[in-house]
Amino acid sequence: MAKDKTLYTCSECGAQAPKWAGRCADCGGWNTLVETIAPAADGARRNPRFNGYAGESAAQSIAMVESSVEQRFPSGFAELDRVLGGGVVQGSVILIGGDPGIGKSTLLLQAMVSLAGSLTTLYVTGEESLQQVSLRARRLGLVSDKLADRLRLLTETQVERIIAVAQQERPQVIVVDSIQTIYTEMLQSAPGGVAQVRESAAQLVRFAKQTGTALFLVGHVTKEGSLAGPRVLEHMVDTVLYFEGDTGSQFRVIRAIKNRFGAVNELGVFAMTEKGLREVTNPSAIFLSRHQEEVPGSVIMVTREGTRPLLVEVQALVAESHSPNPRRVTVGLDQNRLAMLLAVLHRHGGIAMYDQDVFVNVVGGVRVTETAADLPLLLAALSSLRNRPLPSDLVVFGEVGLAGEIRPVQSGPDRLREAAKHGFKRAIVPKANVPKQAIKDFEVIGVQRLAEAIDSL
Repeated sequence: MAKDKTLYTCSECGAQAPKWAGRCADCGGWNTLVETIAPAADGARRNPRFNGYAGESAAQSIAMVESSVEQRFPSGFAELDRVLGGGVVQGSVILIGGDPGIGKSTLLLQAMVSLAGSLTTLYVTGEESLQQVSLRARRLGLVSDKLADRLRLLTETQVERIIAVAQQERPQVIVVDSIQTIYTEMLQSAPGGVAQVRESAAQLVRFAKQTGTALFLVGHVTKEGSLAGPRVLEHMVDTVLYFEGDTGSQFRVIRAIKNRFGAVNELGVFAMTEKGLREVTNPSAIFLSRHQEEVPGSVIMVTREGTRPLLVEVQALVAESHSPNPRRVTVGLDQNRLAMLLAVLHRHGGIAMYDQDVFVNVVGGVRVTETAADLPLLLAALSSLRNRPLPSDLVVFGEVGLAGEIRPVQSGPDRLREAAKHGFKRAIVPKANVPKQAIKDFEVIGVQRLAEAIDSL
């Protein structure tokens, strides 16, 4: 079969050129020409990965489409299964990204060993040798005689050879570590380029869909924290997971950004040990510092990650500013929202901080994106400003509007039950979130205005 011709397409305007140039001749953009495969003259792609789409297409009524429950396999980690929506789905493609050394390869190797107990698996590595993978598995205590034949290893970077081996081995689960090292012989650019990542991932995704093989792809991230490579890579896969955490800390957080087989924004918490990753079944305990004595500027809030209520500590430090523009610094929260909430506190609470530096931090490296953190943030800042600690048995959550009203948040009763389970005795919440049935030994204070929340303290 003759080799497909390649063209260079501008990623800005779509213009095509027969050879690469530093600048697009049509729009004038620099370094925008990306290598692509030219379509065949007869209009049909000769690329073998597009087999299976030949034939006529016909529209069907939604009532005529047969619906079947997808088959899921437990990965061996309940936290990973939670993020995936209940387990690994047959024929699904999962992209997992994270910083170097965060534990992506360790997590997938442990999961593959667990899956190898009931499924045939293939671990493809393009960054390490077979000896390195084997040494890591032995160091973690994962190698056993029963799994020796069911977990297969392959060192390869050419996608056509990977698919050929997979057709012979017929695994039910494949891990490719990483997609940035894989290349296709149809393109001349170096591995890791935009065109190579896109074409290689497209072939692997098509193979997984046609054969019903569950596929894990490991992706690198840029210095900004986003997945490296073309953005279309995230559109091609079914699930996108981010593995987050500070390499200096033992705790790791895996978060679902996209999931076609489950809910997004689910959170799984792991701890890195000398025997690999282990699950943290009670993540709220690691995000609460539990001070021996009450300290100003600290308050406990109940956030919600997917279906899980999570208790985290919000800390604020308010200090006199010696510059004409006081600083507003946040870690784990939105900095622009902090400035807006301080303006609401000034207008509707009568407390001004325009001459104060305000620093806000969420303990444990958690990122809180929901508006339930508004009221805890303001109360923590007020506690630091007045140098008066809040009660240690108090939890707070609620959204603050620009008119000074306290708006309800979703799943209020679940948050309160989670707080009561951890030994808290009082809560300041929006009045609409006050449960109809009282919780034993737990006082719930419902407020409608910001002034009421301040007066309740």
